[in-house]
Amino acid sequence: MKVSVNLRDRRLHVVAALLIVSILAPLARYGLFLAVPAGNGNIVRILSFDKGATPRRIAGELEAAGLITSARLFVLHARLQGEAERLKAGEYQFSDAMKPAEILRKLVAGEVYAQPFAVPEGYSMYQVAELLEGKGMFSRERFLAAATDPSFLAELGIQSSSVEGYLYPSTYAVSRSMDEKDLIRVMVSQFDKIYAAGFAEKARRRGISRHRVVTLASMIEKEAVSPAERPLISSVFHNRLAKGMRLQSDPTAVYGVRAFGGNVTRQDILRNTSHNTYRIAGLPPGPIGNPGRDALAAALNPAATGYLYFVARKDGTHHFSASLEEHNAAVRRYLKDPAK
Repeated sequence: MKVSVNLRDRRLHVVAALLIVSILAPLARYGLFLAVPAGNGNIVRILSFDKGATPRRIAGELEAAGLITSARLFVLHARLQGEAERLKAGEYQFSDAMKPAEILRKLVAGEVYAQPFAVPEGYSMYQVAELLEGKGMFSRERFLAAATDPSFLAELGIQSSSVEGYLYPSTYAVSRSMDEKDLIRVMVSQFDKIYAAGFAEKARRRGISRHRVVTLASMIEKEAVSPAERPLISSVFHNRLAKGMRLQSDPTAVYGVRAFGGNVTRQDILRNTSHNTYRIAGLPPGPIGNPGRDALAAALNPAATGYLYFVARKDGTHHFSASLEEHNAAVRRYLKDPAK
């Protein structure tokens, strides 16, 4: 009888041990899955998940790509965290050195993969469109179509024929889920923030419309190679406008034709376009590029000078003159006799 009791106790112990092992082993496996990434960073993958993709499908693609060791445990973890139904569609970049919890966090936060896109100060919308096409992000034609779409301009609050001048120069994150209008919205929104914070009130006090400020700033941006000269160039434009003189700004002569490279020809100057200030009086009907913060500031804060002319020296700076006689002498010196 005693032997039978001992045998039964041993069997109970074995069963208990097996139960403990059967419980602890999965817990240990789950803990190891969370604690140890699938690799050491040698695998980097960009995966795209469509809207409506199930957690099981997403986990399966992650496992197939070598980014996690178990799709089943990834789904279990997502459900235990209450995040299984919060995974966002989009294109993501993952490394096998990332732990499952970090991968899950990115999917829940919607931290989609994005390429940086830098817009230099003064670039026109045509140059921006060419940059985007060159990087394989958007086509030039589709971007320009969006940039000149009247209904889209109304949505953005831009009273002009295009978004020119309002694509704020900065670096933007462009994801493949974005289209041309999405990017333009972001760029215009950044302009709106910068202008509202730093320039709107001063322009209102001076009775100058936003569009006029941006148009003038775009010309200053194109003309100024040396940042210190922006207020001086602004003073020339302000002084000429006050006297009713044509602005005769070289970059306006080639706007919409080609990028301004510092020189214009006689044919450029004589070209009859809407923006050519050699042919039209006053400011052009709209900006000729997208100015940065300093050019906007210069447009509203011209230096106090009597200058009416400037001509480029060979070092990127300009010679400023108050009289036509002095200006002609400077032209002869810097343009017609470059050796001096």
